[in-house]
Amino acid sequence: MRYVYGLSAALLLGGAAATLAVGPLGAQTAQNDPSAMAASAPRPGAPMSFADLAARLQPAVVNISTKQTLRVNRQQQLPPGLEDFFRQFGAPVPGQDDDDNGGSGGGGQSVQRGGSLGSGFLISADGYVVTNNHVISPARTGATVDQITVTLADRREFTARVVGKDQAADLALLKINGQGLPFVRFGDSTRTRVGDWVLAIGNPFGLGGTVTAGIVSALHRNLQSGVYDRYIQTDASINMGNSGGPMFDLNGNVIGINTALYSPTGGNIGIGFAIPAEQARPVIEALQRGGKVSRGYIGVSLQNLDEEIAESLGIPKNQGELIRAVTPNGPAARAGIQQGDVVIAVNNQPVTPDQSLAYLVSQQPVGARVPVTFVREGQRRTVTVTVGERPSEEELARQGSGGDDPNSVTNPTDQQQSTSQRSARESLGLTVQTLTPEIARSLRLNDPNLKGVVVSAVNPSSDAASKVQVGDVILSINQRATATPEQAAAAVAAARAAGRKSVLLLVRHGNNAPTYYGVELSTSAR
Repeated sequence: MRYVYGLSAALLLGGAAATLAVGPLGAQTAQNDPSAMAASAPRPGAPMSFADLAARLQPAVVNISTKQTLRVNRQQQLPPGLEDFFRQFGAPVPGQDDDDNGGSGGGGQSVQRGGSLGSGFLISADGYVVTNNHVISPARTGATVDQITVTLADRREFTARVVGKDQAADLALLKINGQGLPFVRFGDSTRTRVGDWVLAIGNPFGLGGTVTAGIVSALHRNLQSGVYDRYIQTDASINMGNSGGPMFDLNGNVIGINTALYSPTGGNIGIGFAIPAEQARPVIEALQRGGKVSRGYIGVSLQNLDEEIAESLGIPKNQGELIRAVTPNGPAARAGIQQGDVVIAVNNQPVTPDQSLAYLVSQQPVGARVPVTFVREGQRRTVTVTVGERPSEEELARQGSGGDDPNSVTNPTDQQQSTSQRSARESLGLTVQTLTPEIARSLRLNDPNLKGVVVSAVNPSSDAASKVQVGDVILSINQRATATPEQAAAAVAAARAAGRKSVLLLVRHGNNAPTYYGVELSTSAR
C-alpha cells in the first residue's frame, strides 16, 4: 500500500453559505430546496444491503503474496522498521539467529527472506489477474522476488507469472493456470460522480477477503506522487493489503484499482485513492497483448505554479504549469518551447491541477501533431508539437543529475558593492555577483561557462532565505537573463514598474537541474 503521509486541517470558518436573491422575489431558490432536491434524491432502487452484490463479486477478488530474498551483511545494521519486514513473515532478522540460514553469526553475507501481501482481481476465466506493480515488486533495493502466489476466495492457490508491468501507472498483469475461473470486467469510470456508492474488496493486513463500502469523495485527485496522478478518492476503508484490489460501482463494474491511502499514522482515516478504470484499462489491455505501454512525451521538466510564482508572472495560480527545463532536441525544443514558458493548454484542453500537462500529453498518440498553448513574457502563443514516445522510467532516471553542496563565495564589503548589487540586496535580500569561470570552478560546477549571478549572502529575514542559499546561481529573473548584477537590478526594476509584488527566480543549486522560485520584493526598497 502506498502512503501519502500528512496531517490535514479542516477550515471551519464560513461553513455555511447564503444565497442572495436579486430581482423579483423567488427568482432564485436554495440549492437544497425540496422541489429541487426531489430530482436529486437517491433513487428508490438503492440497496439497503450490499450483501447480494458482495456475494456475487467476491469470488473474482484474489489475495496476492510474494516470497522475496534479500542478501545483507551479517554485521550490517538495518534501517529502522525494516526488522518488521522479516518478523512479519517469520523470517530471522539479519545479524540475529543466523544459524537458521547456515551462518555462523560472523561476517559475510546472510540470505534473508521476507515477502509482501496485497490484492488483485481476475479479468478472464483463464486466469489473467490485475494488481498494482508495487504489490509484486521487491520491498527493498537489492531484494529479489522469487515467487508470486495468488489465492482465490475458495482458498485454491496458484503460482503466478508476470505477464507485464508498468511502473509509471503502478499496474501489473499476472497469469495463473486455470479454466472456468470467476472474473469481473472494467466499467466506465468517466461516468462516476462524487457521491456515488462504491465497494472496495481486498485483503487488508492479510486477513483475507474483506468488503467495505463508502462513497466517491472526489475525482481527479492529484497527490503529487507520480506523473499520472488522477485518482478517485473514497471514504471506503482502504488499508495495508488492499493495494491492487478492485473498487466497484453498484452495477458491479470495476471503476478503480485501490492503490494508496492518506494517513498521518499509516492507518485508515477515511481517505483512500484508486486508479480510475479509464487509466488502468488501456494499460492492462496493452500488457495483455504482450506489448509495452506507449505514452506521449514532449521532453520537458515541469514545476507547479505556486502563488508567488503565478503572481510574479501575472498568471492565475491554477492555470498552467511552468517549464523548468527542456530536453535538448526533444519534441518541445524542436517546436520552439523554452525554459520559463507557462503551458496553459494541450490540444485545446486546459492544464489545471486536476488535469496536468503530463497527463494530457500521455493521452496523445505517438506521432500526433497537437497544438500547445503557452505564455511567454506576458504573451500567449501556440505552437504545434509532434508528440514523441516517453522513455522508460529507468532511462528518465538516468538523465537526472546531482551535485555536491557548493562551497562558500566571497562576500563583497559594502564599499565594494555597486549600486546594482545594493539594489538586489535591498529588494530581494540577496547579495549577488557575476559568476566568473574562477568562481564556477571553486563551486565545482560542471559548466565553467555558465552565465548568471552567484549568491554570496542572504538576508535571513527575507522571503528568499527559505528558497535560496549562498553559492546558488540565479540564471534569470522574471525570465530575463541575469549574467550581471546590473541585469538583475534591471529585471527587478521592471517588475516593480509593472506593479509586481514578487519576481520569478530561476535558481541552480550546484549541478542540479534549475528550479523556479517566486520571491517577494521588499516593500522597504521602493
